[in-house]
Amino acid sequence: MAGDRTPSAGWVTLDDLERDPHPTLARLRADHPVAWVPALGMWMITSRALALAAMQDFEGLTVDDPRFSTGQVVGPSMLSLDGAEHTRHRAPFVGPFRFGRIDDGFTDAVQGFVGDLLDRAEHTAATAGTVELRTALAAPLATRTMMLALGLDTAAEGTILAWYASIVHAVTEITRGNPIPADGRAAYAGLAAAISAAGTRPGARTLLAEAMGAATALDEIEVAANAAVLLFGGIETTEGMIANLLHHLLTEPGLLAAVRAEPELLGPCIEESLRLEPAAAVVDRYATRDVSIGGVVIPAGDPVTISLAGANRDPATFADPDRFHPGRDALRQHLTFAAGPHVCLGAHLARLETRLLVHGLLQRFAQIDSVAEASDPPRGLVFRKPNRITAHLSRM
Repeated sequence: MAGDRTPSAGWVTLDDLERDPHPTLARLRADHPVAWVPALGMWMITSRALALAAMQDFEGLTVDDPRFSTGQVVGPSMLSLDGAEHTRHRAPFVGPFRFGRIDDGFTDAVQGFVGDLLDRAEHTAATAGTVELRTALAAPLATRTMMLALGLDTAAEGTILAWYASIVHAVTEITRGNPIPADGRAAYAGLAAAISAAGTRPGARTLLAEAMGAATALDEIEVAANAAVLLFGGIETTEGMIANLLHHLLTEPGLLAAVRAEPELLGPCIEESLRLEPAAAVVDRYATRDVSIGGVVIPAGDPVTISLAGANRDPATFADPDRFHPGRDALRQHLTFAAGPHVCLGAHLARLETRLLVHGLLQRFAQIDSVAEASDPPRGLVFRKPNRITAHLSRM
């Protein structure tokens, strides 16, 4: 069958996609928006229209496949199921994550987390001269918020982060075609036990406890798997979302000053950062039958990766797509939170965290200057974010 996988983009390398995928994705989108990529061992879809259609076709392109990377680590969940089973797993968690519930239930707590983290960042800046913003602000805010949502013991933050790092590594290794590392399995076992204990704690009033109360159709193992998926997504993609926005604010000429002068620009800047550099660059599917997409027949059983990063820079929707332009007309047409049955549940919470953190950062520090030689651009094959965003922070 391999000989029938045309068009084939044999020139694409994993390094192309991990380091700076956008030139590669632009070439694929222009020449063959549906192409077999031997380096990945998957078909890749890079146009926005075809990506949207693929995510809405849960019968022809499914996540319900034993090869699905996250499913291999945590087991069946809303992320790795379709149809009626997907609805059964997802439904108990929809209500707790609605916009109104998130805004009312999390604003005060997230503002408290932001204040504490900025206090620490200010102390670090005063003693060390610089602060690395991803690990000092983005990562702990995303972690604490999701631990609060799931009722996990905040004293165990270090343990949770270690488990989380092992799970992220395991998913990435599977995407690269490697077996699940043993520490990935052990990390998920520890996390699942902690989640189950948190959700069943007497008197617990968390999103997880509420979902477990509504999840009469889910057993304890299924609840833990879904909660782990929420924790995983809520930390990894929100950390990346915040870090990518901070990178853009500190590297786009005049952008930080513009947001200071007009605070209402922050919302559009968040959306444009989401478009330009989605924290999760791809979502995966598997063909349940021979599927025709964009005039290309994908054989039954073949894996497909839908490039959200490629879709978000499609010039058919976004004029001058490589430019950071928060005033663009198509601002909210990005696909960063996916679409169709698997659209992200945590989008409202992620936006809330990002908005409150950046607003607090700008209020606290009159001067924020990037240290270029100690900062990195976003990078990653599946999850993209800067490894370091080092800055001078000053109240003066």
